[in-house]
Amino acid sequence: MAQQNGKNDLTETSRLESPAGGEPVAGGTSDPAGSKGDPSSRTKYPNNIDTFIGRLVVDQGLATPEEVQMCLEQARNTGAEDVVPVPLPQAQSQLSLAELLVNNEYITRRQAERLKVMAEAERSGQQIPGYKLLGKLGAGAMATVYKGRQLSLDRMVAIKVLPRKLSQSTQFIERFYQEGRAAAQLNHPNIVQAYDVGKAGDYHFFVMEYVDGRTVYDDIVKHKRYSENEAIDIAIQITGALQHAHERGLIHRDVKPKNIMITKEGIAKLADMGLARAISDKEAAEAEQGKAFGTPYYISPEQIRGEVNITPAADIYSLGATLYHMLTGNVPFDGKSPTDVMHKHLREQLVPPDQVNRRLSSGIAEVIEMMMAKDFRKRHQTCKDLLVDLKAVREGKAPPIAHKDIGGDLDALAKAEAAAPSMMAEDTSASGHGRTVSMPLFIVMCVLLVVSVLVNVLLFSRG
Repeated sequence: MAQQNGKNDLTETSRLESPAGGEPVAGGTSDPAGSKGDPSSRTKYPNNIDTFIGRLVVDQGLATPEEVQMCLEQARNTGAEDVVPVPLPQAQSQLSLAELLVNNEYITRRQAERLKVMAEAERSGQQIPGYKLLGKLGAGAMATVYKGRQLSLDRMVAIKVLPRKLSQSTQFIERFYQEGRAAAQLNHPNIVQAYDVGKAGDYHFFVMEYVDGRTVYDDIVKHKRYSENEAIDIAIQITGALQHAHERGLIHRDVKPKNIMITKEGIAKLADMGLARAISDKEAAEAEQGKAFGTPYYISPEQIRGEVNITPAADIYSLGATLYHMLTGNVPFDGKSPTDVMHKHLREQLVPPDQVNRRLSSGIAEVIEMMMAKDFRKRHQTCKDLLVDLKAVREGKAPPIAHKDIGGDLDALAKAEAAAPSMMAEDTSASGHGRTVSMPLFIVMCVLLVVSVLVNVLLFSRG
């Protein structure tokens, strides 16, 4: 539980700046004992970084406020020259509080190293009003995500921050807020919830549910592939999430392993609505025409072509590609470049998943192949239909929709094969001019020929 100490735990400024003009890092409170503060405050806190280290130690439950205060009293009474230095990287006198905490065995050396990094980040003064940032969770080209605490409700959150270099782009800013608006329309146990969106200084931020867990991509990297039942269980949950979004008029357009979170309780959650778009938004669709929005390994053919009419079937294709990766350990199509991969999505035939992983049932292979049909009209048209097939396979049954579709093709082939012998007989020509010769006529001709030969022999013998 967070320790709240009046204004020390409340953000007093909306600045979100980096000394070097870089990206925001963990931070959340102003410094009550900074270089411009009262000298008496500096006596209590020997230097700026000790202010942050003291609070972080208490917030994380590593030491009590009394233990921290005792170390501070020690530092004040004994003097820096009496402190036995701890061999921390680049240890300096400003780390005297961390040194004393380690010497008194309240924290370990490794914890002190982490606290130093976090404290230096907070000391930079980068803050988001109403939230205390606790550390970086991850970073990409489009955003950096931090773990934080919402002070008003005392709950853990994830905070996505648009990089400063993109904050000058109207297009990126609009897409960033569009993600927040899209996510705010959805309320489903298998979708990461949106809480807040706004601007602090020069930075734009999006606050969402914090998922304490891992991604499907993490699992693939670690274990190579999922078991069939585990993968289907996750696919069923995400299909339900997509059905919820589709029924509210939204398509995700970026379903992939990195955007599926798994909680410690095994609940799957669909994340990142950054490319989500209203199905009915014709203006946006026309503006994006001819542009491929998505991730190359999992993108649908119609998204690659930049078609205006992108339907929920595009999400079904991407989920099928994700499921393929989960079950085989391989992406459906690979290549030397994103362009090469996308070309294969358009043109190359899919290697059936049960040929890559022989342990897979024919049922799940049929479902994935239907999900990844290049013509969106040949896929499951709704997530409701897909759920029917996935649940049937999970119960060890044949998928009624995917299997029926393939069964229909087999019936047509069987009928064609049954008709083939008679067609071949009719096409057999004795003269090469398309005329047919029946078997009885052939026999009569042979008899007449024999009779003719005999008659000629008799006449010759008499002559």
